[in-house]
Amino acid sequence: MLPILLGLASALTWGAGDFTGGLAARRVGAYRSVFYAEVIGVIFLFIIIGLTGEDLPGTRTMIFAVLAGMLGTVGLMLLYHAMAIGMMSIAAPVSALLAAALPVAVGIFAEGLPDFLTILGFGFALLAVWMISQSEGGVKDILSHLSDLKLPLIAGIGFGFYFVLMHEATGDGGAVIWPMVFSRLGGMTLITTYLLVTRSNLKIELGALPIISVNGILDLGGNFFFILAGQAGRLDVASVLSSLFPGATVMLAWIFLKERLNRNQWIGVAAALVAIILMTI
Repeated sequence: MLPILLGLASALTWGAGDFTGGLAARRVGAYRSVFYAEVIGVIFLFIIIGLTGEDLPGTRTMIFAVLAGMLGTVGLMLLYHAMAIGMMSIAAPVSALLAAALPVAVGIFAEGLPDFLTILGFGFALLAVWMISQSEGGVKDILSHLSDLKLPLIAGIGFGFYFVLMHEATGDGGAVIWPMVFSRLGGMTLITTYLLVTRSNLKIELGALPIISVNGILDLGGNFFFILAGQAGRLDVASVLSSLFPGATVMLAWIFLKERLNRNQWIGVAAALVAIILMTI
């Protein structure tokens, strides 16, 4: 049960983080919101390290964590940009579909097939992501606007590689906080380079800092719970459960932004619950 609970905690925290990230992106732009969330996250992590005294990990862990951070940051920038210019309840689930699929393929190749009920749970989880990502027009509407989904789809690839690489960095059950630091540093390096090359203005309104700070802390929480879930169980199980984060994003968008959920999306929520039950049996 522990990997299941940790994976669900990751999904809930990441989902809330993506909701606040989308709000921040609408105020200051996707790239600036991700940059400042990364900075705030690193500061917070160093405070935690100062309190816990966690030992510095080896070079291999650092390298994989930096690569994971870079690819994950690409995913975040593209997702937040997509959420800033469109509906949160569409962009988040589409990105999660590929984010879940890639680690499942890697997990099956590296660790073998899980038991039948877990595989069935994977199927329901992917169905959940697909159904939640549908707008009022259903599948035809999504396929007819496939070009509009290119950013969430590419973001999902970035998230999928983040899952795989971060699990590789932390799967030995060792350090947790330091890999998150190097992951953030990798992401900050990439986005800083982008902002310098494009000569983007880093100035933001001070009123946006609270929502950006909440986003940065929630994103750290999602990472923390995902790492623990991967250490306690299989990569594919941790990744699929963590990829249910759009459920939280969609529900928050429904509550606070009045983005209406249609019948297909409610079916997706039900499918997610079935997936969770199958994985816990």
